[in-house]
Amino acid sequence: MNRLRTYASFVRFSHSAFALPFALVGALLASRYVPVTVGRVGWVVAAMVAARSAAMGFNRLVDARHDALNPRTAAREMPRGAISRTQAVTFVAGWSLAFVAVTSQISMLCFALSPVALAIVFWYSLAKRYTTYAQLFLGLAMAVAPVGGWIAAGGPLRAEPFLLAVAIGAWVGGFDVLYACQDLEFDRRHGLRSIPVGFGVRRALWIARGMHVVTVVALGVLAAVTDLGPVYLGGVGAVAALLVYEQSLVCADDLSRLKQAFDLNGYVGVLYLVTTAVAVYVG
Repeated sequence: MNRLRTYASFVRFSHSAFALPFALVGALLASRYVPVTVGRVGWVVAAMVAARSAAMGFNRLVDARHDALNPRTAAREMPRGAISRTQAVTFVAGWSLAFVAVTSQISMLCFALSPVALAIVFWYSLAKRYTTYAQLFLGLAMAVAPVGGWIAAGGPLRAEPFLLAVAIGAWVGGFDVLYACQDLEFDRRHGLRSIPVGFGVRRALWIARGMHVVTVVALGVLAAVTDLGPVYLGGVGAVAALLVYEQSLVCADDLSRLKQAFDLNGYVGVLYLVTTAVAVYVG
């Protein structure tokens, strides 16, 4: 049991609440056009868990040296020796194979796209070595979730999954910009790149705010496309209120409430999933 907890902490399993709800929303909206079984939803969940576990394991693996040097991350599992490099490689390989195997049970299209999905989610971990816009690549990696959920459900070619992709990509990229502000000095000293490093904290915060505006606008446009009614619009309003509150907790001169702001994001996806489900099945 202790070993299981160590691996769950290694990949921050609780943070699955960020992407998984949007993958389920993708499948949920697709169900308005095609029948979606409980079994198919189960495969979507399994694919998300496998992909995310592989991606987070890869992130911890390639960042192990920097994590050991950063006081904020020095207590993570690899720097403190709770998980060895060999164990981490085995973990990433195992979950990557599991993801590919799960997609083969969904459809041939999902199976064919599985290496592309893995390449996208792995690239974020390397991006900060090469580009200032590393946080945008995390947004791209997470934007795969609703599109994947829609494709897995067999949805037709429509605007909904792409609007969801824009929404989640801007949302995740925005809060990762906030999160990266706390490592500004460390990243500068070690040659790592990020939006805060490239633009400074004050401008980075405005970029994050702008990205969260894009999130709300994309969800609002989705309301017009899907005609889900007032329940859905109420959910979008609640998401907007959470994001405004999140942004209010952080300013350029005071990052002390950054963790509190970050933790609020755990509620965004769940709230959006619940209100969308009510709008689809009740509204």
